[in-house]
Amino acid sequence: MKLVLPITLSLGCLALIGCQTTTSNKTEGEAPSPVSSDPVTVEEPVETYVFGWGNLPAELARPRGGTTRGTPVEFAEPRQLPLASIAATDNPFEKDRAAILSLAGDYKASFHFLETMGLFREHEPIRPYHSWSTEQVRILEDRGDFISLQHTLAMYFKQKDGSVMGPMVMKHWRQDWTYQDTDLHTFRGAGTWERDTRSPESVQGAWSQSVWQVDDSPRYEAIGRWTHDGNRSAWTGENSWRPLPRREYSVRNDYSVMEGFHRIIITPTGWVHEQNNWKRVEGDASDTPDYRGHELGIDRYELINSPDLSKADEYWDKTGPYWAAVRQAWNEIYSENDQFSLKSKVDGRSQFEHHFEYAGKLDGGEEYDPAAGAKFAKETIEKYLTEDPAEVAY
Repeated sequence: MKLVLPITLSLGCLALIGCQTTTSNKTEGEAPSPVSSDPVTVEEPVETYVFGWGNLPAELARPRGGTTRGTPVEFAEPRQLPLASIAATDNPFEKDRAAILSLAGDYKASFHFLETMGLFREHEPIRPYHSWSTEQVRILEDRGDFISLQHTLAMYFKQKDGSVMGPMVMKHWRQDWTYQDTDLHTFRGAGTWERDTRSPESVQGAWSQSVWQVDDSPRYEAIGRWTHDGNRSAWTGENSWRPLPRREYSVRNDYSVMEGFHRIIITPTGWVHEQNNWKRVEGDASDTPDYRGHELGIDRYELINSPDLSKADEYWDKTGPYWAAVRQAWNEIYSENDQFSLKSKVDGRSQFEHHFEYAGKLDGGEEYDPAAGAKFAKETIEKYLTEDPAEVAY
């Protein structure tokens, strides 16, 4: 059975990660309420149920976000589990590869986060976070023991007059998977990443997942393992540190590290990304930790048949060579540096602004010069690099 649902969007949070959705509580086909000539006063509930908390003031149940409407989404037919590509082999390595490759496709993604507790005396419950996007996940590279998946936003908006605006196409985050990876760079707080060398024995049969920001700068990397039990295929990562996401650093300044583990599970409708995060005040890993609280996150990636996201392919046809140069520049930095730090802004501008402007010219039809593009990518990144974490305001 195909389902067609409306989606909504807050334009203000498009810059990095999608936005809040809201939908009507009225069920399709529901009978209208009786009409009365008497005025009716509807009182807002004082309290409402919030999962994990019980009854809270109603305002705290309303997620952060907006209400601009997107066009309807048609979901794809659910698939049988285990996926045919996973069931087709008994080789654990090939099963893992099939699971990773199945993450590609066209999706409606929704992001849900709830702070479950505070660990300081003055803590009070806060509003949850809910955002969405429609995005394409493309296989950027597949070398067997290395798979790169690129996320690209392609979003349509319904205007008040009924017209449709879009698609708005924007490069989003990237995830790289490396089999039996012994050379990692892990986040250590204060905008700093350090080389983390593992023994071959410790990563036997494991895959690292490295996550990169919209401008291809690093975010986090962790080792984990896929398990395939009957119709359940899941990758569970180790405990790791991550920089604060925009949804947090834009409203919080009392902590600076996400510490936790995450899990990816293949579902009939796509895949789910679970997060289990502790909100940690920055400090060295050997220090006595100071935590502000804990949150749970569920990101749902649901396969769709429409709207058409093929404009993302056109974007990559035009800009792909430049973004390849950006990735190559980062490969060289990783190879040459055991530790580096990144400034969040230089001269009042974030790194992604420079890269997006350059790629935007190519998307607009400007011819790409490989030498000039590689030079611009390298010089741009180098402006933000520093060996002194004290210079970082991250």
